[in-house]
Amino acid sequence: MEKRRGDRVAKLPTIRRLPRYLTVLRRLMSLGREVVSSSYLADELRVERIVAKKDLEITGITGRTGVGYVVADLIDAIEDFLGWNNTTEAFLVGVGNLGSALLGYEGFKSYGLDMIAAFDTDPSRIGRMVQGINVFSLDKLPDLAERMHIQMAVLTVPAESAQQVADLLVNSGIRGIWNFTTINLRVPEGVLVQREDLAAGLAELSVKMRRDHE
Repeated sequence: MEKRRGDRVAKLPTIRRLPRYLTVLRRLMSLGREVVSSSYLADELRVERIVAKKDLEITGITGRTGVGYVVADLIDAIEDFLGWNNTTEAFLVGVGNLGSALLGYEGFKSYGLDMIAAFDTDPSRIGRMVQGINVFSLDKLPDLAERMHIQMAVLTVPAESAQQVADLLVNSGIRGIWNFTTINLRVPEGVLVQREDLAAGLAELSVKMRRDHE
């Protein structure tokens, strides 16, 4: 997978590292740090220094030899490259334990994501507010998506209903689905799906821990 921004092309590993640089940079800014070197960022992320330098170059910013990068400028460059300097409004579908937790995560707003409404089919959840966000009946989603021009949705429904809900999202004009279910969704060309496989992450951690004890 690649991301293009003008003539700049970033590989998926670089895209995944950029938010980690951003976290470090925001911490440095809060501490009053004005400049930072690529070697410092490489050490923080535990990557090779040449890797960090190439990662940052993809944003279009250049550092000064012997000085480094202006922290504020580098933050702006990364946010611009990722498209996080503009807020994207999204719907969340599936207000169970995971969905409720995601609704309460304040960090999304700092990444340009604002979940403005949630949807469910459970009558006990519909009409309530969860983490300050209204929960609507799922059958209200198509009309609200059209009226509010929403193009992104976060999917946290049970596996057995994931594809059906995804079809509803696509038919409602949603063009990007952040998929937290265990299902590989089938969507038409032009619709993007990013699947977060929690089991894969746990498996990787488990294997690493076992290797450390061998």
